[in-house]
Amino acid sequence: MARTVVTTKNAPTPPAHIPLSQGVRKGGILQVSGQTAVSPETGKLVEGGVPEQTEQCLRNVIAILEAGGASLEDVLMLRVYLTDVSQFAEMNETYARVVGEPFPARTTVYVGLPEGLLVEIDALAVVGD
Repeated sequence: MARTVVTTKNAPTPPAHIPLSQGVRKGGILQVSGQTAVSPETGKLVEGGVPEQTEQCLRNVIAILEAGGASLEDVLMLRVYLTDVSQFAEMNETYARVVGEPFPARTTVYVGLPEGLLVEIDALAVVGD
């Protein structure tokens, strides 16, 4: 079974110097690479703080899921990478609003990201039960 690269113009294109695909599907498994709060329309980081960045990250994840034939309903796991533990509540509130119930499994870890990036989110989905 071959891997299929998933791409869409509705999510930011990875910079040429970063060797990754927006998403990869093999059979019914779709892995979405970590998405940051870069707007696909402008190619720039969205303005605002953690709520705005969380929403844009999730919008980018959703766009790639859709390009791969999936939706949030197919997601088993979302991983959230957050730079500041004090911003957990803001991220969590936006996450809950955008993702909606029933929530997939989730892990939140605290990491260092490039300057200006406050959140990164990736997803694992199973397509076509």
